[in-house]
Amino acid sequence: MIIDTIHNISKYSALHPMFTKAFDYIQNLDMNNLKMGTFPIQNQDIFAIINESAMGTIENTHLEAHNQYIDIQVPFSKTEMFGWAPRSILRNPLTEYDEIEDIQYFKDHYSFTFELQPENFVIFFPLDAHAPCLGEGNILKLVIKIKVIP
Repeated sequence: MIIDTIHNISKYSALHPMFTKAFDYIQNLDMNNLKMGTFPIQNQDIFAIINESAMGTIENTHLEAHNQYIDIQVPFSKTEMFGWAPRSILRNPLTEYDEIEDIQYFKDHYSFTFELQPENFVIFFPLDAHAPCLGEGNILKLVIKIKVIP
């Protein structure tokens, strides 16, 4: 997992061959003309999801993990809290892995929680189990999905 400010995002380009395209998308996003939906950046290898999500409590959210995609998440409208745990310690799956949706949920507790401000981003790799959207109300956010192996 990586947490930093948007101003430093390009410093992580060397970590994955497609990060530069994803970072360019984030840096060139027109915040005054956001449209909700899913937007291809490079076929199915990189795509962006802009949506407004309902936030939940620690009691009613679960850790999730992905096998095929890396997540870059950026909150736009307000502070977002996340739960996190290393996937290697999870022992209580809530669901089987869904290959089509690239997601599996777990009942395990978070190792810790953290808050992300709108000027920050987080990158979750397949080794990171995470619980996004912890808080009250709704949040406008961006999630970019990047194929682990292009």
